[in-house]
Amino acid sequence: VQLQASGGGLVQAGGSLRLSCAQSGRSLGPLHMGWFRQAPGEEREFVARISFSGRAIYYADFVQGRFTISTDNAKNMVYLQMNSLKPEDTAVYYCAAAASADKYYKRESSYENWGQGTLVTVSS
Repeated sequence: VQLQASGGGLVQAGGSLRLSCAQSGRSLGPLHMGWFRQAPGEEREFVARISFSGRAIYYADFVQGRFTISTDNAKNMVYLQMNSLKPEDTAVYYCAAAASADKYYKRESSYENWGQGTLVTVSS
């Protein structure tokens, strides 16, 4: 499975962006999708996760209702709609895929496949 993230860019504080992640290649089963981010000089951190069915969705505390993760399984796409962006949201955003729905969904080790990342820059 290959993942390709896109949609990053430069936006002013308070603005919005929608990140997309295209999945290609062969998967042996349903995939649960996540978004992570890594700010300069920081560790990569969990942002959001959605189960294959779309019924289980989790967000990091810092999201505070500003981001929405969604999928279109027919198109093999996962999205991250980000609203009310803040300068502290500046980071490289990565999409990731997990074959199993385990409780450690915030851990990078729970995901087997990763996209290359897309840069989001929020100016103040």
